[in-house]
Amino acid sequence: QVQLVESGGGLVQAGGSLRLSCAASGRTFSSRPMGWFRQAPGKEREFVARISGSGGSTYYADSVKGRFTISRDNAKNTVYLQMNSLKPEDTAVYYCAAPAALGGPYDYWGQGTQVTVSS
Repeated sequence: QVQLVESGGGLVQAGGSLRLSCAASGRTFSSRPMGWFRQAPGKEREFVARISGSGGSTYYADSVKGRFTISRDNAKNTVYLQMNSLKPEDTAVYYCAAPAALGGPYDYWGQGTQVTVSS
């Protein structure tokens, strides 16, 4: 079982930055790829970024490429999402997620953290 707890959301002006954190429980954290997703009001949840277990491989949605950076600290069982040059359209609840098995779907989800970007 894996538990995920996000933090770091808040209200920021357009052009500003925030760093989200996701603390994970479980001894197998470093073997799991991790992902960030977001859901804006009235919209479906969408993929934002993912990172491999080692942290050596990352992948981003086109909408955030060049502005967001995903990273992880396996010693702290934590994954991060650094968000720069924020836009009002980035406003959403942000979730971190992890699969139960390598290559499988994202089975474990955090409770989410709200990010609001004002224009």
